[in-house]
Amino acid sequence: MIARMLSGRRVPAALQRIDRPQAIALTAALAVTAAIGWLASPVVLAVAVGIELAAGGLGAVALMGPSRPGLGIGRYTTLALAGVSAALAGRLIPGGVSLLFVPLLAVMLWAVLWLELRASFDTTERTALDLALTAILFATAAGIGGLLGNQGWPPPLGLVLAVGLLLSLRSAEARGEGGVQAIGQALLHTLAIGQVAVAVVVLRIPGLVGPALVALAFYVWGGAADALGGGATPRSVAFEFGSLALLGFIVAVLMAHA
Repeated sequence: MIARMLSGRRVPAALQRIDRPQAIALTAALAVTAAIGWLASPVVLAVAVGIELAAGGLGAVALMGPSRPGLGIGRYTTLALAGVSAALAGRLIPGGVSLLFVPLLAVMLWAVLWLELRASFDTTERTALDLALTAILFATAAGIGGLLGNQGWPPPLGLVLAVGLLLSLRSAEARGEGGVQAIGQALLHTLAIGQVAVAVVVLRIPGLVGPALVALAFYVWGGAADALGGGATPRSVAFEFGSLALLGFIVAVLMAHA
C-alpha cells in the first residue's frame, strides 16, 4: 500500500484535496527555523529571526497575492511577526522540552496564515485574529525581555513598540479602517501600550507579568476601539474595558509580589 502511495499516483491526488499545500510547507519551515534559534547561540538566533522575517513576509505575499482595496497591507506582516515571536519566546523553554512544541508551533503558524488568507471575517474569526495578535505581542515582549533584559541594545522597549506598531496597524485594518485613519489609530494604539511598557520597566515588574500587562493593554485598547466603532456608548466602553484593565493590573501586582 505504501509503495502504491509513493508511486506518484495517490500523493498528487491527496495534495489536491489540501487547500494551499504551500502554506503547510511554509509554516513547517518557519517552525523548524524557530526551533534552531531556540537551541543555538544569539548570533544564530539573529540569523533565524532574519529568515523568519524574509520567508514569512515574502511567503505571505506569494500566497495572498497583491493588496486589494479594503484589506490593507498589515496582513502581510502577521505571519513573519508570529515566526519572530516564536523564535524569541521559545528560548524561555528548556531546550529538550522545547523541541516537543515544534509540531504545535507549525499548526499555530498555519492557523495564523489561514486567518490572514481569508478575505473577510465573521465575529469568531475576528476574535481569533485579535487573540493571535495579542499572543504575538506577548511572546515578542517576553522573548526580548528574556534575551536582552531592560538594559540591552538595541533598547528592548523600542523593539517591542516597533512590533506593537505593526500589530496595531493590522488590528486597525481588521476593524475596517484604512489609509491615514488606520495609521493614526495604530499610532494611538502603540502610544497606549508604550505607556504600559514604560510603567513595567520603571516599576521593574518581574518575570512574564510585565509582557502579560503589555499584551493586555493591546487587547483592551483594540477591543475598546472596536466597540466604539460598532456604536457603543463611550461610558459603557470605558466601564467594560476599564474594569478589564483594572482587574488585569491588580492580578499583575499580586503576582509580582507573590
